[in-house]
Amino acid sequence: MRPASPQSAQLPPQLPPLPADSLAMALTVAGDAIGYVRNGHALNDGFTALWRHYPDLPASTRGAAQDMIYGTLRDYGRGEFLLSRLLQQPLTEPTIDGLLRVALHRLEVRADTAHTVVDQAVEAAARIARGGLKGLVNGVLRNALRQWDSLMAAAELNEEARLRHPKWWITRLRKSAPENWREQLLAANTHPPMSLRINRRRTTLAAATTALQTAGIAYRPLGDFSLILDKPVPVASLPGYAEGLLSVQDWGAQQAAALLDLQDGQRVLDACAAPGGKTAHMLESADLQLMALDADPERAQRVETQLARLGLSASVKAADCRRTQDWWDGRPFERILADVPCSASGVARRHPDIKWLRQADDVAGFATQQAEILDALWPTLAVGGKMLYVTCSIFAEENSLQVARFASRHADCQRLAFADGQLEARWLPGPEHDGFYFALLQKHAAP
Repeated sequence: MRPASPQSAQLPPQLPPLPADSLAMALTVAGDAIGYVRNGHALNDGFTALWRHYPDLPASTRGAAQDMIYGTLRDYGRGEFLLSRLLQQPLTEPTIDGLLRVALHRLEVRADTAHTVVDQAVEAAARIARGGLKGLVNGVLRNALRQWDSLMAAAELNEEARLRHPKWWITRLRKSAPENWREQLLAANTHPPMSLRINRRRTTLAAATTALQTAGIAYRPLGDFSLILDKPVPVASLPGYAEGLLSVQDWGAQQAAALLDLQDGQRVLDACAAPGGKTAHMLESADLQLMALDADPERAQRVETQLARLGLSASVKAADCRRTQDWWDGRPFERILADVPCSASGVARRHPDIKWLRQADDVAGFATQQAEILDALWPTLAVGGKMLYVTCSIFAEENSLQVARFASRHADCQRLAFADGQLEARWLPGPEHDGFYFALLQKHAAP
C-alpha cells in the first residue's frame, strides 16, 4: 500500500487525477492491494487501508477493484510466470509490479476488452510511476498481447502457473491425497458459493424465502434452515440481515452445530469462537449455557456483535483456551466445539491471500498449536461428553493425523462414527461448500 501522502505532489502538474469511476482507477486500487499482500499483509487489513486511502470511490469502482484483486490472488503463480517471460529482470517498484499482475489477469479473463485494459493500465501507470515506467507498462502489456497464445501455452507447462498454487502446497497435497489432489486444487481456484443460515429464533424458512423472492434474489434450499444463492450479492442487500433474521455462513461450516448433538440445557464451550458464526448457530439450535472464547479481544468483540444482531446471548471471554486457569471455573462441559486455528487451506478460494502468505513450515506450527488446544480442553469435558474437532484445512497433518495422535495419547477418548459410519468427515471444496474436516470425540471414564 502506498503511503497516504497526497500523490499530486509527486505527479507532473499537467496530469489530472484519474476519474473515480474509471477502469484505470480500479486497476490502480487493485494493484495497491496486490502489493500489500505480497509484502506479507492479510487482505482484510489491506481492504481497511485501501478504503481509508480512497474514501470517495464509487461502489462500481470498489466492486471492479475487488473482483480483480480476488481474481489476481487466486491466480497465484500465473502473473509471476508471465512477468518472468515479459521482463528481463524483476521490477523493484511494487506499485507497478502489482498493476501489471492485475492487468495480465484482466487480459486473460476479459480478452474482449484487451485494448481498453492496456490503455487504462498505461493511464494508471502515468500517475503512479516515475521515470520511464509508464512506457515499460505499455511495452510489457502490448508485448503480452502479441505473444498471448504462446504465453498461455507455456504457462500450461509450468505447474505453479497451471494449478495456481505454491509448489509446496501442490507437493503436499499430491502426497496426502493422491486420488483427488488435482481436483482439490482446481476447486480452490473457483469462486466460492454464498450460503445463508435462517435464524429459526426469529423467523421461518418460508418467510425468509418469500423476502428473497420479493427482492429478486434467486436461491435453492440446502437444508431445513439453509439456502444457497444462485450468485453472491452484497450482504447489505439481503432482506432481514440487519434485523438478525439470517446470517451468511458456508454450508460446510453449518455442519458443526448438527454434528455436536446439542440438547437443551447443556453446558457448551466454543473454544475458538470468532467471528461467531458457529457460536450463533449453536444458540439458534438449542437452549444452551454457552461460553465462547477467543484469544484476541477485538475478535471476541466481533462475537458479541454477531450475537447482538441475532438476538442471542452467551458468556463471551477474551482468553486463550489453552490457559484454562484464566477462564474455567472447574465445572465440566457436556459439549465442546474445538474449531481450531489452522492453515485455512480449505477456504483459500474465499481468502486467496492465504496462497501468498502461507509457507510450508506453517502447517507444522498449526499442528503443534492444535495439539496443545486439544490437550488443554480435554480435562474440561465431562465424562460422557463430546468434543467436535473442526478445521477448514485440507492437509492431513492438521486433520486425520492430528486426531489419531490425540486419541493415542488419551486412553479415555473414543472416536465416534458419523451417520455414514465413518470416523471422520472430510468436506472437500466444491460447488456448494468450502473445505472442512470434522471428528467427534467422546470422553469415557478413565480405565
